[in-house]
Formats: sequence, C-alpha cells, structure tokens
Amino acid sequence: MAEEKGDKLDPVTAFIKLYNNLPLDERKRVVLVFENEPISWEVARNEIIHKSPRGENILKKLIELKIV
Repeated sequence: MAEEKGDKLDPVTAFIKLYNNLPLDERKRVVLVFENEPISWEVARNEIIHKSPRGENILKKLIELKIV
C-alpha cells in the first residue's frame, strides 16, 4: 500500500480504509452514477484495486464529490 504523506493518505489507501469500515450491506449500495451506470461500493473497489482506467475515473469522481 502507499505511504502516508504527512497526515493525509493517498486516495487509493483512503478509499480502501473507507470501504473496509463500511457495513457489509452498505457495500452493495450505489455510491455513484458514472457514465449513466450505477456503481456500487463493491464495483468501485474492484475497479480501483485493479487499477483500470475506469477505476481511476471512478476514484477521481469520488474525490470530487468529497466521498474520499
């Protein structure tokens, strides 16, 4: 995993930390609509940890929305 910079985590680490603290039922819920498609926490996690181009865009959007 990436290192902390000062007191801030990098966005991927921050997302994973947030995801890991979600209740299991919450992980199935939609966190974002991306390209007219509902994205659940689980889908977002899979895309982000596999470093897909779509995952990078999902992470950027989550940061813009101040979710991460």
